[in-house]
Amino acid sequence: MSDSEEHHFESKADAGASKTYPQQAGTIRKNGYIVIKNRPCKVVEVSTSKTGKHGHAKCHFVGIDIFTGKKLEDIVPSSHNCDVPHVNRTDYQLIDISEDGFVSLLTENGNTKDDLRLPTDDSLLTQIKDGFGDGKDLVVTVMSAMGEEQICALKDIGPK
Repeated sequence: MSDSEEHHFESKADAGASKTYPQQAGTIRKNGYIVIKNRPCKVVEVSTSKTGKHGHAKCHFVGIDIFTGKKLEDIVPSSHNCDVPHVNRTDYQLIDISEDGFVSLLTENGNTKDDLRLPTDDSLLTQIKDGFGDGKDLVVTVMSAMGEEQICALKDIGPK
C-alpha cells in the first residue's frame, strides 16, 4: 500500500459507545433511568424488600417507557447490576413540518435533521402544529436513548 491511496470510511455509527451502562440495582432511585424488558424507562417507583433467611434484598422497579409511555415493572436483587440507558436531550430549531408527519430540524452546526417524526402525544402535537402555523420560532427538545429519538418538549422563542 502506498501513501498516496486515500481511505474513505463511512461514519454512520457513533464511537462504538454502549447504549447502556451497568449500575447496581440498590443505587437506582426514583426519577432515574433503567432498562426494563429492553426498553429505556424513567423510574417512577422503587421499593426494596428485606432479605429472606438466605437471600438478597430485592428492588421492585416501576418505570414508564420514555418513548411509548407504557408502564413496565421489574424485580432485581439489589446487589445485581441493572442496565441504565444513556439518555441525551438536544434542542433543535424547527424549520418545517412535512405532509407525511416528519419534521425538519436545524442542528447547531447548521445542518438539517429530517429523520424525526412528529410526537404521538396529542397536546404536544397540537402545540407544535399550531405554533408552526402561526409562524412562531419554535425550539423542540429531542430525547434520545438506545438508538431511538423522539420530540419530548417545545419552547417558543418568539415570532419570526
